[in-house]
Amino acid sequence: MSSLVAYEDSESEDDSLDQKEGGGSASVHTGSCKQAKDNQEVRGCNFFEGTPSPHNYTADPDRTMLKYHENVPERNSSSLQPQSCFDREMKYCSSGAAQDKHFRETAAPLCLPGTQGKLSEMQTLPHMAQSFGDGSNTTKRPHTVPPGVRPYIPKRQRLVTSVEKAGTKYPAEQVPGIQTRDSQILSDVSTKVKPYLAHKPGAAGIPRRLLMSLGGHQGPVNTVQWCPVPHLSHLLLSASMDKTFKVWDGAESGQCLRVYTCHSGAVRDACWTPCGRCLLTGSFDNTAVITDVETGQQVVKLDNQFKVMCVALHPSNPEIFLTGGYGSVVKAWDSRTCKVVKVYKAGIQQTLDILFLRGGVDFITSSDCVSRDSADRTLIAWDYQTTAKVSNQIYHERYTCPSLALHPLEESFIAQTNGNYVAVFSSQQPYRMNKRRRYEGHKVEGYAVQCEFSQDGTILASGSSTGSAHFYDYQNARMLHTLRAHSQPCLCVSQHPVLPATAATCDWAGEIKVWH
Repeated sequence: MSSLVAYEDSESEDDSLDQKEGGGSASVHTGSCKQAKDNQEVRGCNFFEGTPSPHNYTADPDRTMLKYHENVPERNSSSLQPQSCFDREMKYCSSGAAQDKHFRETAAPLCLPGTQGKLSEMQTLPHMAQSFGDGSNTTKRPHTVPPGVRPYIPKRQRLVTSVEKAGTKYPAEQVPGIQTRDSQILSDVSTKVKPYLAHKPGAAGIPRRLLMSLGGHQGPVNTVQWCPVPHLSHLLLSASMDKTFKVWDGAESGQCLRVYTCHSGAVRDACWTPCGRCLLTGSFDNTAVITDVETGQQVVKLDNQFKVMCVALHPSNPEIFLTGGYGSVVKAWDSRTCKVVKVYKAGIQQTLDILFLRGGVDFITSSDCVSRDSADRTLIAWDYQTTAKVSNQIYHERYTCPSLALHPLEESFIAQTNGNYVAVFSSQQPYRMNKRRRYEGHKVEGYAVQCEFSQDGTILASGSSTGSAHFYDYQNARMLHTLRAHSQPCLCVSQHPVLPATAATCDWAGEIKVWH
């Protein structure tokens, strides 16, 4: 207990212990190493953001052990399992592994000679200037750093600098972009897709063989989407928790054609505009951005005032889109005026997904609200024009629904549930659930696993927390094929709109694969 109290107390107490031991600088160095080790063990509890602080607990020695046990959870406790996909993603963003990786990457240049830049005396690290046991606790010996070492910049300062560079002075503004020399993304037509453009798409097939593996994301890939324009359908969009979204050539070369870094937080959702020239993204940095695919220019950047988990374009008016996330409302934005035109007050904590029904008159939202007796408000139907709730008694089982999808031909939609099955609902009022048909065999387990129809609506594809991709016959709910796609949870399966038996998958480890 004495060593723990000495670790928790102020700097003067450490100095007094060092003087008694007579170990001056050596004892201080040992204490700082032990202290850094302790900080590393509890960094997963999210006590701080950015660089490790020498003192992360209260300085009250009587309550030190109590505070320690209150703040550090048990590793194997079942209560730590996330109850929704948002909880799991936020846990990933603030996890100790991510912070350890970030700390190693930023601190590594301090040990490498020959780097550019010179550290001044005022740029020394605060935790390096310790008392050396010379009889005075107030005298600090300045720490000298060899020349040629790049200074460490705290995480908070880097975030502020990145925001200032982006020029986000107002909640909604138009941010200029930079024209690149190789802006040829939308002018090329893939030779693999071109032969299929003149013919009507045939029956959907099931991919069984790996075509290519796309690596480059440093975090979980939340979604992948093929471009909806037929002659540009070789373009594959991916959005990741590493704060970037990318466009790939998913049909031939597998090259990353463009990287977009307009967000300072994890990119939770992304979609193409109907014309294929812009991308709509929502991020945990509280913004929604419309980006020009060709130039990388940010056409519109909007401050949503809470973390954005899902975005949806209006089917008949692409200038209007909805945003939902870690907030009690869903907002409708007009990209031409950069203003909120409608607000839908759901009275919930999180909106997991948004789906417009045919014509855009109504839309469905999925939330994390599950009551004790029934799951009212888990799925809510809204009237787009009047912002009124049409129904909140659609799904009555006690499972959240992380994703929704609309059938391309029939008047029905599906909902992925944390009950490890996909449920089918009518898209006409009163939105009845088909209790005789459900698609089972995959696992969700709190991940934001998405499901999607093929272009002709005959095949339903879903990811799984086991890493597999599952393909079902939509009419009889029979599983047609299980593709062993990834070793990590498979979050999305996107079937190609033109190429037969072609699909893209992505996983929690940041890997993207194309199958045919």
